[in-house]
Amino acid sequence: MAVFDTPQQAFGILRPVCVQLTKVQTTENVERLQAQLQMVSDSALQELQEYVLFPLRFTLKTPGPKRESLVQSVVQCITSILSTTCVKKQDLLQELFSELCTCLSSPSNLQQPAPLSEELKLTIIQALHVLMHSAYGDIILTLYQSSTLPHLGFAVSLLLALAEKEKAKQIKLAALKCLQVLILQCDCQEHHRLLDTDETRQCGDLFASFLPGISIALSRVITGDIKQGHMVTVSAIRLFYHTVSLVMADEQLIRITKDKEKPSVDQSRLSELVVHRGPDWVKSTADKLSLLIHKIVEFASLHPHWKVRMELVELVHHLMLKCSQSLVESVGHLLKALVGLVNDESNEVQSKCREILRSIAELQTVAENRALADVLSENLHSLATALPRLMNSQDDQGKFSTLSLLLGSLKLLGPKVNIVLNSAAHLQRLSKALMQVLELDVADVKIVEDRCWSPEGSLGEPAVSLQHGLQKGKGQKKYFRFFIDERIFLLIQQVCRVLGYYGNLYLLVDHFLGLYHESIVYRKQAAIVLNELITGAAGLGVDVLHERETALSTEDLKGTITSILEEYTEQANWYLVTSIDTEGISDELTVKRSRAHAIPGGANSSSLISSFSPSSDLSPTIRSMNSNIWQICIQLEGVGCFAYALGKEFRLLLASALYPVLEKAGDSTLLISQTAVETMVDVCHACGYDSVQYLINANSDYLVNGISLNLRRVAHQPHASRVLETMLRHSDASLLPLVEDVIQDVLSTLDQFYDDRVSSFLGVLSTLVAALEVHPPPPEPEMSNTGAEGETPLPAHAQIAKDVLERCIHLLSDKSLRVRLKVLDVLELCVTVLHLHENHLLPMAHRAWPALVTRLINDDPLAVLRAFKVLCTLAEVCGDFLRQRFSRDVLPKLAGSLVTQAPVSARAGPVYSHTLAFKLQLAVLQGLGSLCEKLDMGESDLNKVADACLIYLSAKQPVKLQEAAQSVFLHLMRVDPDATWLFLNEVCCSLPPEPPHTSLHPVKLGGMGRHRNEFTDNVLCLLGELQRRETAVSQATPQEVPEL
Repeated sequence: MAVFDTPQQAFGILRPVCVQLTKVQTTENVERLQAQLQMVSDSALQELQEYVLFPLRFTLKTPGPKRESLVQSVVQCITSILSTTCVKKQDLLQELFSELCTCLSSPSNLQQPAPLSEELKLTIIQALHVLMHSAYGDIILTLYQSSTLPHLGFAVSLLLALAEKEKAKQIKLAALKCLQVLILQCDCQEHHRLLDTDETRQCGDLFASFLPGISIALSRVITGDIKQGHMVTVSAIRLFYHTVSLVMADEQLIRITKDKEKPSVDQSRLSELVVHRGPDWVKSTADKLSLLIHKIVEFASLHPHWKVRMELVELVHHLMLKCSQSLVESVGHLLKALVGLVNDESNEVQSKCREILRSIAELQTVAENRALADVLSENLHSLATALPRLMNSQDDQGKFSTLSLLLGSLKLLGPKVNIVLNSAAHLQRLSKALMQVLELDVADVKIVEDRCWSPEGSLGEPAVSLQHGLQKGKGQKKYFRFFIDERIFLLIQQVCRVLGYYGNLYLLVDHFLGLYHESIVYRKQAAIVLNELITGAAGLGVDVLHERETALSTEDLKGTITSILEEYTEQANWYLVTSIDTEGISDELTVKRSRAHAIPGGANSSSLISSFSPSSDLSPTIRSMNSNIWQICIQLEGVGCFAYALGKEFRLLLASALYPVLEKAGDSTLLISQTAVETMVDVCHACGYDSVQYLINANSDYLVNGISLNLRRVAHQPHASRVLETMLRHSDASLLPLVEDVIQDVLSTLDQFYDDRVSSFLGVLSTLVAALEVHPPPPEPEMSNTGAEGETPLPAHAQIAKDVLERCIHLLSDKSLRVRLKVLDVLELCVTVLHLHENHLLPMAHRAWPALVTRLINDDPLAVLRAFKVLCTLAEVCGDFLRQRFSRDVLPKLAGSLVTQAPVSARAGPVYSHTLAFKLQLAVLQGLGSLCEKLDMGESDLNKVADACLIYLSAKQPVKLQEAAQSVFLHLMRVDPDATWLFLNEVCCSLPPEPPHTSLHPVKLGGMGRHRNEFTDNVLCLLGELQRRETAVSQATPQEVPEL
């Protein structure tokens, strides 16, 4: 297609169609003109712009009704021309602007859009948009004179009506974008002329007249039906803040004189339409805008689409940046929106909020602006007043929004937060709200049920398991009464930390310690807050917008921590009833009573003593025990927080802090012991120790001293034993020389108080002997002197095991099942440690045998199970020393028990495998064969065992019992394979043995010729295994003979 580059050439082809269109206004003639324009270059068209536009404008101005298709074609042609040319004449720009607006308006009511088709409306709006972009240089400013104010008002009212009342989304969006161009705030990619200060002020003066109408209409669009789509709402919000910031910009308003300039005579009427933005007008307009901004903020902050919330953040940023002085009454609403969205579910909104909050803080917009600081403080006062009510009435989402607002306000106020904290009434309301929302749910029975009967894992793995636990997350998961959403607790943590970071720490700690003392109802919540206050004061894990004025000194922080630690570890707060174990309750009551009697008389002493009375604590409820458990856990977590806050400086407080933590690490309540172990890890990391083992060993001197002192005090003996038990569990053999003396103290104390304290002491003895087994000390150099009978003295660790064994033998007959079970555990460990010293072990085994036999044949099934395990260990170490005793005292009872219980297990269903009777059967069957082999039992005893176990080869028995019975016969094959072969063939013989010579008569076996029965499969399996072993022996050389 030929392109006409010169105006002369272009005129030649355009003139005929222009003349024809001027004569006859039809759609076809417009389309012909449009087709010819495609062949004209942009430069040539620029020269002929007015000539080409004339017939099109003439068509629009022709009186009388016109077909919509014709108008649409004309406007599209005008848009095409303007998109490739520039309007360089003032008159042409203003006339085109008026003509397009007239096309859009209703003939009967010029301020309302005409009832046109949606396509035509959209085309005219797009033409206006292109016209504004085609204005060349300063020509655009000719639209923004006081003389053109009516024309601007005409366009603004039309576009606002379309944006508000049209249903088509495209028209709404086009109208809003055109309005944005009209106020010279276009954000498209094209280059726009930048306005200087005076020009900006002039535009601001003009649009001040339209601000009320624009802002009200846009607020209706923003808060309209959500079905209009998020893009319409986003565009309306964007236009709102651009318009407001153009008219209410602080930079402009400070330059405007108080009195209005007197206009000339010619402009007096038009100048009346121009608003003078004086102080009174600014104050009045700001008050009205505050209502609209509040409405917009409330709606947009809860909008489901994240882009609307993001645009709201931009609105806040824009207005805070440009209008913080003029819109000071709206700052509260703006900041509320910003801080309310700082924890938005959208990551984009979150990061934008944080960025803007940080920029506001860095620019000191609040800190150096007394008016804004006053607004924020007043908002915080109001929020603190309403906080208890809101925390009680709102759902989780409401609480989250309220706490987000509180946190954001605290961050923005920064050091000025003390303005609120210094008000006793508001601090009281704030703290009571925190106490209310942080109330824990203590109804879960599992907290009390979970017990630590024995240490988990081997003693050689504490550091690894502790480190692994720390990586999973700090602190125990808490369940709160008034909220479920975990984000709420994270917000509360940040609120407390920000308070600790900026606030007066002495005032806050004193206030919350007062609540800690005030009521047991507040104690757990107050401890949580105190822990977070210290964390924040140390600058750990706190997200702030600007630095505090003066950081807290280490000495001040240490002093505050010391005072809180003293409260936490006070006996009345540390030794609480956490279980229904009678011994445990009596321990805690003894401690509490001793503490109560030590308190001088006064107003609080009677209530404290009464709270420890037997009537209240001897029958504790699940709720009260759970509450006590959580209180101890929170206080333990506090010790870890304090350690991190002080770092290596916390080493100076270990003398008073470590001992109580080790006490709780040995607690029988699982939650407490886990929390205490995590606290040990925290202290270890914070103080710079390589492992928990080093932490304990480095501080063993005063730990041992504390244990020795408390062993002399009856009330504290169980706690002292727990500390020693924890030390042994989390250290190795290198600790034994350091605690050797205190171990002797424990044994001496057990001799004196075994009737009352035996259970607590057995725990430490079990851990001690287990440590000797896992980490035996290095062998000592041989001594030249010998014992009285020429024997070499026992090594230190073996002597300790012997001393422990001597104390435990007489406890095998204790009336308490729990004690008997613990004693059996200790007995087994002692036997293992002494296995190399038969001269000392065998006499002790002789002494223990009668009581052990009683446990095996006449005790609770749990004790029988544990005693049988001890018996197996003894048999492995002592061997034939026990053969006759076992054969005489134990085997008949065990065999009889197996025979008696066999019919029961044969008839039982799948649930039977979970019963204690099944576990006892299984344990005896699994260990009996090994016992027979280790003790080298005689033929008659082997026959007893075979007869008792045969019935368990029945297919009717549970599979695990069948497998265990097979293991018994496999062991019997090693002891006497011939007798075992004969016994099994008497039950089932599938292949009769052939005589090796014809002179020998065939052997007749009881199992020959029998039909298949319930024993067949297992017996044949055993005979096959026996045959394989015999074959392997016959084929092997003498050096390769395998062990049967």
